[in-house]
Amino acid sequence: MTKDKIYIFDTTLRDGAQTEGVDFSIEDKNKIAKVLSNIGVDYIEGGWPGANPIDTKFFSNPPDTQNSIFTAFGMTKKTGRSADNDPSLASIINANSPAVCIVGKTWDFHVKVALGIENKENLKNIKETAEHFIKNKKEFLFDAEHFFDGYKANPNYALDCLKQAYDAGARWVVLCDTNGGTLPNEIREIVTKVSKSIPGKNLGIHAHNDTENAVANSLAAVECGARQIQGTINGLGERCGNANLMSIIPTLSLKRSFSDKFDINIKREKLNSLTECSRLLDELLNRKPNKNLPYVGASAFSHKGGLHVSAVKKDPKTYEHIDPKTVGNHRNIIISNQAGRSNILSRLEAYGVKINSKDTKVQKILDKVKEREFSGYSYDGADASFELLANRLLGKVPEYLKVESYDVNVSKSKKISTKANVVFLIDGKKIKCSGEGNGPVNALDNAIRSNFKKVEKYYNYFSDLKLLDYKVRILNTGTEATTRVLIESTDKTGKSWFTVGVSPNIIEASFKALIDSLDYKLYKEKAPANLNEK
Repeated sequence: MTKDKIYIFDTTLRDGAQTEGVDFSIEDKNKIAKVLSNIGVDYIEGGWPGANPIDTKFFSNPPDTQNSIFTAFGMTKKTGRSADNDPSLASIINANSPAVCIVGKTWDFHVKVALGIENKENLKNIKETAEHFIKNKKEFLFDAEHFFDGYKANPNYALDCLKQAYDAGARWVVLCDTNGGTLPNEIREIVTKVSKSIPGKNLGIHAHNDTENAVANSLAAVECGARQIQGTINGLGERCGNANLMSIIPTLSLKRSFSDKFDINIKREKLNSLTECSRLLDELLNRKPNKNLPYVGASAFSHKGGLHVSAVKKDPKTYEHIDPKTVGNHRNIIISNQAGRSNILSRLEAYGVKINSKDTKVQKILDKVKEREFSGYSYDGADASFELLANRLLGKVPEYLKVESYDVNVSKSKKISTKANVVFLIDGKKIKCSGEGNGPVNALDNAIRSNFKKVEKYYNYFSDLKLLDYKVRILNTGTEATTRVLIESTDKTGKSWFTVGVSPNIIEASFKALIDSLDYKLYKEKAPANLNEK
């Protein structure tokens, strides 16, 4: 059976850039375009040349997107000017891109209120814009803005707008759910009707996520005839975002209800780049990754309950709809007070620790986890602290940083000043470290790391260490409340780890989490042990 082809159109560099707080540099755009082309998406929309200096410069020296069609964005010509004399269209014509995606109004309400012109004039603008780009040898895509709202209000006019572009030779006519308010049942009904006038092989869908239905709407449109899907990495986009291609691509490729009927250009072996692509975007934006993203999120294949873990070990398909490795992700066994021996064994196996399932040390680790969690610890999101705890109980972690004492002083005269002192016992010698910071934890961190030149044995291991995040949770109320601190750290590898500390004293809890982070860095770097006599 011949399968229809579905084309993937990525608009991260334009639609994604409209996200609050997101500003891509040219370097960012080049990195993202390179990754997308390597994956094999069909189209990469680079931005709007002529609209701002960055996009204009980006198109003047476009990236090498040999596996994808580099595409420029713009809007239909203005009323009162010919397409040949419209400066905005000229900038797009002159851009180094073989394809253009042009947005135009298809809701009569917007034609009247936003453009202030007659419906016939808008139809003329669409037609002449399409003819202009096609005459200039550009592959033409028409983005039908607010199409679904327009169709509900005036279906005949909305369809007439599409036909102006299609009849003029548009390769694609893309139906936009611009405000994200259309539901899957409406998408199915409307796309089915539209496909009777515009062939499915020329229809696309551009969905926003304001009702959390952008992925569902995109897939529904495909089922009803559309053959192009527009979206972004991680669903990046203004308001609630756009359709998430990190979910759409593997669904089309791996789910038989789609893969049996449709083909995509992205090869199966390229799917394992999706998780890396997702996390690259977050790294460039300096954002914390969303752990709960389907397919590529850190929690997408996490298992917490002991019964679940036992089932997954016997047959992963019990709780995993795909093999995590297919999309470049991995299985994560959560350690918590709900854990059983299966969780402990699975996690130790992931660390490369071989141990007999009947070894009494397994139960010892489990008992210690539950004992600590009773006192307020949580290893649910603190993998590094658990790895240290387990391996210490197994005798595999030497002593590194022996703390003899520390103190923190906060004072205020004209401004708040925080100073910290830490005394380590390293190889039988007392090492005193001092530092200042904008708070107790920052002062302690500075005291430890900025003064470690005194401890040549460990100093080089911390040269690339960086604290990414610090979270505090009060576990009970009152003046004697227990505090739990979670610290996220990273280094030049780009991988982060989480450590936890618990105490009625927030500084003590923070210090425990901080020392665990440093110890974990030394442990994974196989640093030499502290040679204090015991």
